[in-house]
Amino acid sequence: MSLVDELQAIVGADGVLARTEELFAYEADGLTLHQGKPVAVVLPRDKTEVQRIVRACRANGVPFVPRGAGTGLSGGATAIEGGVVIELQRMNAILRVDPDDRHAVVQPGVVNADLSKAISHLGLFFAPDPSSQQACTIGGNVAENSGGPHTLKYGTTTNHVLGLEMVLPDGTLIRLGSATGACAGYDLVGAVVGSEGTLGIVTEATVRLSPIPECVETMLGIFDGVVDACRAVGAIIQSGLVPAALEIVDQRTIHAVEDSVYAAGLPRDAGAVLIVEVDGPSEAAASQVERVREIALAEGARELRVARDEEERVRFWRARKGAFGAMGRLAPDLYVHDAVVPRGKLPEILEAICEIGDRYQLKLSNVFHAGDGNLHPNISFDRRDEEERVRVIAAGEEILRTCVEAGGVITGEHGVGSEKRDYMRLLFSEEDLDAMIRLRASFDPDRVCNPGKIFPATRFCTESDPKARGYDKVPIS
Repeated sequence: MSLVDELQAIVGADGVLARTEELFAYEADGLTLHQGKPVAVVLPRDKTEVQRIVRACRANGVPFVPRGAGTGLSGGATAIEGGVVIELQRMNAILRVDPDDRHAVVQPGVVNADLSKAISHLGLFFAPDPSSQQACTIGGNVAENSGGPHTLKYGTTTNHVLGLEMVLPDGTLIRLGSATGACAGYDLVGAVVGSEGTLGIVTEATVRLSPIPECVETMLGIFDGVVDACRAVGAIIQSGLVPAALEIVDQRTIHAVEDSVYAAGLPRDAGAVLIVEVDGPSEAAASQVERVREIALAEGARELRVARDEEERVRFWRARKGAFGAMGRLAPDLYVHDAVVPRGKLPEILEAICEIGDRYQLKLSNVFHAGDGNLHPNISFDRRDEEERVRVIAAGEEILRTCVEAGGVITGEHGVGSEKRDYMRLLFSEEDLDAMIRLRASFDPDRVCNPGKIFPATRFCTESDPKARGYDKVPIS
């Protein structure tokens, strides 16, 4: 019996994709620079099927890659070494909600925004809000430790995960953490969140819920340049205010957004706009808005608009969260970077990044989480143009090195994946990497669960070569 036959016996014929035309959509996630064709895609409906799929793959000597909605931007869900993609979107049930203790138990395929919609009548929401939240899944958020515009105040996914159920790479089902958030022993939940699917496959997550703020005020600061907007961000933080969000959109992004379905009436002549959001008790809102206005104008803002109602507030955010989608108007491919730098160095780093883009003659734009220094330099390009593709990769490496030299790190929320694995040495010594590899080996000693991710390819002489590990000789169908 072939592996495809075995998988069909587990999930049914409609739960396995194996034809070339069916696999095309799974050759990459949001990072189109890296591609890998899986031998099959399987769609389980429950944890028992996940266990059986994993055991079938192990029995056939085939690696496997967990995948949510495929919105990731670092190649984390791409089968760069072939193998089976385990697509978890059918596991999309909200299993339990406890409004008193403010937590929910969900399957990994629950869409991020759908959870908040389902519990809004309880006065609660799920705080992590990636720009892809209308499509991305909570399982993917756990894998990548996703953030979003409101990370500044609410933190990333790791701050909202209390417990996990997961299938280990040998098919064993385990539970980590607890609904209370307290747990004796090692913080293995913390180790799994952000592990990018390399330690196992999450089949259930217990997540913390937050109360919907009594009042939310959203402002739009209009600046002549992105550097001035960055200085305003620093001044707001230094004032002692803790906004829910501080986001910057530069002029090239403004033009792309205003030419798209996400148009929000942003001024085309602005060098940058700064979205500021404060939330909390109603009695504190007015003074916070005025303090932001004073600081923004003092730092060179032409004006500060306050959203007049919920419709305008949604429009401001539609422009910010639709920015990546709007970039499709500039070129067929988008390379989204994700480095983090100290807030105080944002102005000089933005100038350096723009200089790099100009020097490599690339279409570079910036839209980013300025409040926590999480940069997203976006390079619009056509991967069919090999010469341009080479320039894109070279510029990307220089951007990362510039950010690390400024005291930053290579990722804030997108993960390392296959994209940045060879840049891990910019941050970590060989001893550091060995410690991480040993942790991974305690979960997955044979490196069959999402191989080729996070660690430099040269750390494993055979991990980057499927043929050396015999994967090319396994009968698939």
